Amino acid sequence: MNKNTLALALAPITLAALLLSSHSLRQPSDTPPNIVLIMADDLGYGDLGAYGQTKISTPHLDELAANGMRFTSFYAGSTVCAPSRSALLTGQHTGHTPIKGNVELPEEGQAPLPASAFTLAEMLQQAGYVTGAFGKWGLGGPGTEGVPGKQGFDVFFGYNCQREAHRQYPEHLWDNDRKLPLPGNFSLPSRYAPDLIHQQALNFIDKNKDKPFLLFYPSTMPHAELMIPPGELFDQYKGKYEEKPFVNKASGANYGEPDLIPAHYNTQPAPRATYAAMVSLLDRQVGEVVAKLKALGLDKNTLIIFTSDNGPHREGGGDPVFFDSNGPWRGFKRDFYEGGIRVPLIACWPAKIEAGSVSHHVAAGWDLMPTLADIAGLPLPPGLDGLSFLPALLQKQQAAHGYLYWEFREGDIHQKALRKGDWKALEFYGKDRQVPIRELYNLEADSSESNNLATRHPSLLDSLVTLMAAASGLGK
Repeated sequence: MNKNTLALALAPITLAALLLSSHSLRQPSDTPPNIVLIMADDLGYGDLGAYGQTKISTPHLDELAANGMRFTSFYAGSTVCAPSRSALLTGQHTGHTPIKGNVELPEEGQAPLPASAFTLAEMLQQAGYVTGAFGKWGLGGPGTEGVPGKQGFDVFFGYNCQREAHRQYPEHLWDNDRKLPLPGNFSLPSRYAPDLIHQQALNFIDKNKDKPFLLFYPSTMPHAELMIPPGELFDQYKGKYEEKPFVNKASGANYGEPDLIPAHYNTQPAPRATYAAMVSLLDRQVGEVVAKLKALGLDKNTLIIFTSDNGPHREGGGDPVFFDSNGPWRGFKRDFYEGGIRVPLIACWPAKIEAGSVSHHVAAGWDLMPTLADIAGLPLPPGLDGLSFLPALLQKQQAAHGYLYWEFREGDIHQKALRKGDWKALEFYGKDRQVPIRELYNLEADSSESNNLATRHPSLLDSLVTLMAAASGLGK
């Protein structure tokens, strides 16, 4: 069923009727909550104080966790940007979601979500929600069927293209379908995109305070380039760490150079201090969203979910080893080891979620769509791989996944991973796709994935590989 067919099917259903959905744990008298979904960019599991970080200050996110629920076993949809967003928005793992890797368009943007995709924003529009997206998109270049306005968002402000988002001082942003030039930014950077985007996100809350809304906030921080305006946040960390300057020798890497290339990261003499300051700025912006909701009296009936699109990066001077950004896990962004895909998830909903609670429920990015359907009282769209974790949020009996599955392809290399219970299998293909490398780990006994048990449990590995093949959209 494509999105148009589904829209026609749902159109006659009134909001009141939807709220009576028998599968939902919400009560029929409940007012549908506002939903704020904030997704950091390349933030690791261990980058927040609530998850063990000691070198970077994140008081607002730590408070959000103290007032809500912290998940310890939540996984991103993928290990890089575009497929992770695709999985989150479509409720499908990367075997089924349309975008399985970062596929670049020649001028601006990435491969588009097809018109047939049905997103969580389109779903919530059916329940009367106003929907806005603010930040980095990466799911369809300008003029394609993948732009936010054709995928369920009433309002969009930010970067259409992931490559353009490698610059925190870009030459333009997008205001819905209108290109918004920022003249002079490449020669004399003055307009910091995360600040511009953040103000638009706050304005969206103000404008829609009297109706249910979905605020999707895919921030660009702390993704490289590592760059933040001078001021007290940077000064908080300046000189605090021994630095390893990042020098990009590529032509046109730096602001002010006439042949500057957006995709090339700027040289950064203090990458550690800058990374820490960017995480703290992200934290501050989350705090300002919470403060805005409180000032408008919306906080009690607003669900805030904070997570990340994948594990921490090592690009543009990023140093996740120094910050222990991946926490106790092995691996980083672009890996299917735990450090590349296990990410923080904090959920705060004062009317419903117990303050200071912790969930060990195993969930993933593609679970957000069915969870929000459950919360809004909507019937589940067909074809989802996700499983609602609303019961876990409410500390009720929660169903478990049979397994979680990921796949990722860039060029000649692709990877697969599958978790079933405590067991996790990985499969790597290089240029010779006939000779896969396979690994097997027991996460309960070996959370660091340091003891490959593939040769000790061949039958178990074969069974997990069979599940991979059934779930895969990449073939063998």
